[in-house]
Amino acid sequence: MPRIEPLDPPYPAPIEQALRRWMPPGVEHEPLALFRVLHRNPDLASRMFALGAGLLAHGLLPDIDREIVIARTTARAGCAYEWGVHAAAFSQQVGLTPEQVRATTDTDPTSRTSWQPRHAALLRAVDELHDGARLSPTAWNDLREHYEEAQLLEFLVLAGWYRTISYLANGLLLDEEPWATPFPAR
Repeated sequence: MPRIEPLDPPYPAPIEQALRRWMPPGVEHEPLALFRVLHRNPDLASRMFALGAGLLAHGLLPDIDREIVIARTTARAGCAYEWGVHAAAFSQQVGLTPEQVRATTDTDPTSRTSWQPRHAALLRAVDELHDGARLSPTAWNDLREHYEEAQLLEFLVLAGWYRTISYLANGLLLDEEPWATPFPAR
């Protein structure tokens, strides 16, 4: 049971409009529980929307790279909620195989799965950020071989943003969405 209950419909008109804006067009299910909890503080939700939507829809990283960073960041944070949402809603759409998505939850995601060099560099960099909140010169140089400065800045913000989202979902004890991909048992 979540520590703060998500809002239930019917929503007040401004919240209904805001929640629909947060969801992709044509989605059949209710807005995410995370979004419905955040809208208990509409001002905070509004401020968060700009960055979250910008990273998902207007980023400079290729979509598959973005989803690898999100999957690994949320997996390392133990956030089954957000990992499952992205695994179900985005991974196949951007070209990740089910094996690659599962591998993002492994202790060493590169041990059994073949990754392109840029993707392996992303995975190692996410691990370094998770473990020490910094990147070694080797990890930074590996990323620089594949990405421009603007993309590197976006990578750092993206990993930090999904660490924040993981804190929210884990701290709130959100139940996984019923349609989300189940987090693999360890």
